[in-house]
Amino acid sequence: MSGNEELLVGLVSISDRASQGVYRDQGLPALEEWLRLAISSAWRSEARLIADDRTTIEQTLIELVDHLGCHLVLTTGGTGPAARDLTPEATLAVADRLMPGFGEEMRRISLHFVPTAILSRQVAVIRRQALIVNLPGQPKAIRETLEGLRAADGSVQVNGIFAAIPYCIDLLGGPCIETRQEVVKAFRPKSAQRSQPGGCAPVSQPAGS
Repeated sequence: MSGNEELLVGLVSISDRASQGVYRDQGLPALEEWLRLAISSAWRSEARLIADDRTTIEQTLIELVDHLGCHLVLTTGGTGPAARDLTPEATLAVADRLMPGFGEEMRRISLHFVPTAILSRQVAVIRRQALIVNLPGQPKAIRETLEGLRAADGSVQVNGIFAAIPYCIDLLGGPCIETRQEVVKAFRPKSAQRSQPGGCAPVSQPAGS
């Protein structure tokens, strides 16, 4: 893990009609806007707008991780039960390891807002050095899933999934992600909290790992 390395985030919006220009894509702008608000450390993005086509989705994820070196890939769209919703299948096809807790928590968060959250098939996986997470398709749902649920006084009632992402990237050997606590507070165990301003404490790996 490097405190000086720049985080590279792959952003993928998956929609037949938006990719064909039938209507304006809302997924990529929503992701970019939220990340700008939430992340205070150095980062940049690689964005892709593609169709609901399994081969295209798989190739795009492989390009972002294997060839461009993304540390984190966030997809939006294509996670429902419709025949053309193929994002989870494509994501699982390129996975080295599964991260089932993300999908479970995303559905739990969304159920606070809509009962149809149980129809979502979102997954998260690890490929090589990267975490890939499927997010909802609507901008409001993207923010709620990443940020969580707050009470009227601003206190956090339900943590969003992004609270766990910086430490996951630490464990994968990626750059230190610092967040703005008024948007989302990154959680790290005491042993992995930063030892000095501007950096994270090294993550120790078991012998033989």
